[in-house]
Amino acid sequence: MIAFTAAEIAEITSGRLDANPGITPLSVVTDSREATPGSLYVAKPGEHADGHDFIDAAFASGAVLALVERTVEAPGGTAYPSIVVADAVLAMGALAAEAVRRIRAARAAAGEQLTVVGITGSAGKTTTKDLLAGIMATQGNTVAPQGSYNGEVGVPLTVFRADADTRYLVIEMGATGIGHIRYLAEMVKPDIGVVLAVGTAHAGEFGGVENIALAKGEMVEGLSGAGTAVINLDDERVAAMRSRTSANVLGFSADGRQDAQIRALNADTNAAGSPEFDLQLPNGDAPLHVSSRLIGAHHTGNLLAAAAAAWAAGVPGEHIAASLSSQAAASRWRMERTERPDGVTIINDAYNANPESMRAALRTLADLGRGRRTWAVLGAMLELGDDSIREHTAVGTQVVRLNISRLLVVGREARALYVSAVQEGSWGDECLFAETVDEAHEILDAELQPGDLVLFKSSNSVGLRHLGDRIALPPTPTPADERSTLL
Repeated sequence: MIAFTAAEIAEITSGRLDANPGITPLSVVTDSREATPGSLYVAKPGEHADGHDFIDAAFASGAVLALVERTVEAPGGTAYPSIVVADAVLAMGALAAEAVRRIRAARAAAGEQLTVVGITGSAGKTTTKDLLAGIMATQGNTVAPQGSYNGEVGVPLTVFRADADTRYLVIEMGATGIGHIRYLAEMVKPDIGVVLAVGTAHAGEFGGVENIALAKGEMVEGLSGAGTAVINLDDERVAAMRSRTSANVLGFSADGRQDAQIRALNADTNAAGSPEFDLQLPNGDAPLHVSSRLIGAHHTGNLLAAAAAAWAAGVPGEHIAASLSSQAAASRWRMERTERPDGVTIINDAYNANPESMRAALRTLADLGRGRRTWAVLGAMLELGDDSIREHTAVGTQVVRLNISRLLVVGREARALYVSAVQEGSWGDECLFAETVDEAHEILDAELQPGDLVLFKSSNSVGLRHLGDRIALPPTPTPADERSTLL
């Protein structure tokens, strides 16, 4: 972390200093449970809890300073060392912006460079971030988000992990409204901006897909003329962003579009369901073969996006192809494959879901499941607004048309998916509905058989990722099983 004194933090955040001005925190946390000796604890109000209620715990764990919106007294009646600001989250953003500026200045003074890469899109952000971070780590000190830290809190927390030794800073950027990406881009000022796709995730919050396109395009609008916009030419709305940037444009295409500088040729999936293709780079050299360890043909676009961003950063093509071929999934619950000892295969892709990622996951299930009994365990796709019933209905129809063996729909918010599957296929017990995750667990525990392939997919808060984890555990032998084993 770049060092800031309490006095500097107060000045940067326009806050009131109620602490020794020389206190210099060693880290920044927003969760009191993560506080360690020397931490700056940010007491931000949350959806379900107010961080001010946990200041005692943070200081008990070693915090030395708090960023607060109101003064909080310690048990002895004196105020905790703190900086009082109007908005703790905006104050974090201001501090993060100054941290990036100082890192750039320190590196420039040493004749070195900091390259910041921003990544956004309706799907694939975290996978692309992980892939790119894996490539860049072979070239220099790289800092990237943990999991999906991609919002107004997660981005500053990622920045605070960087210091003057950081060569590459990879930032994932999410949004639930117009202006969010602009805010994050202004904070970190990317040298390279990646836009993956414009889908229907959060369509309800945005007010429609066209507003999503406006918001995602804020990434390329925030680039300078010396920057590089990496855009997906297979997505019409993303391709149209070429006119919204003064930066150099580097287009990629999984469909082999001739106007793309970076293309996948001879794209296919192998027996394990992993993408394979020949990577064509702009240098005119012979394509380089990539054999990925990720699962699903839809990852070809993510692999290309990471390759394009790395190329824009100056990484040699051979290093890019080698790294992409060596990397498996780095973040949890994203096409995460587990083989149970009894022969049941679990694919847990339930970190999040939208219509595009749901369709991609189901196609992968169908492709991998040839010759096996397949299960689609599906929950609701949230934040779709007025399109929710229509999109869930379309997924139910797709399940039947892909000849998925069994469908288990979990939760009343996904009921339309179940109804549409029944209407499309006139199924009997091939299509099941469970009101709760626990009820779904009982069904799977009773009915899974050796050789079954099971996909879990839903929006995060539905909780199917945790059900997938429970089902991935080896089944506990019943007393009858134990007796037969002893015999």
